[in-house]
Amino acid sequence: MVTVDQSAKDVALEIESSIDFGRLVVAAVGEGSATLRPDGSATASGSVAEPGSRAMVGSAVIHGQPGKAVRVILPARIVLTAVTGGEIVFEEVASDLPSQPRLDSAGRLAFRFGGRLRVSGDAEGQYRGDLPILVEYP
Repeated sequence: MVTVDQSAKDVALEIESSIDFGRLVVAAVGEGSATLRPDGSATASGSVAEPGSRAMVGSAVIHGQPGKAVRVILPARIVLTAVTGGEIVFEEVASDLPSQPRLDSAGRLAFRFGGRLRVSGDAEGQYRGDLPILVEYP
């Protein structure tokens, strides 16, 4: 899901790729996590085996007024659900945005984002959720 500040209609967010952990193997009973960092590196801990080669970080492009500063707000945590009713948590959402993001001379700013997927118990299934990203001019 993409949210754009309605008072700044000349700023837009385009999602180029969604975060995808691919197939995660839960190797043991108990809690575990898999992390995809914005640079594409991946780690795992606890009962989860390291994400496979199909895991992908998310990428997006902001379009707007050339040279203008923007504020990008990513949620700290979302809950993903499966058709079967199961839930897992996506947290510690991070991006490779600079501390003071600004659109370039063409009015564009590309960034990547990732985070940590935390699972516990029997987490088998396909999980989905919306990651709301708010973009606005400060």
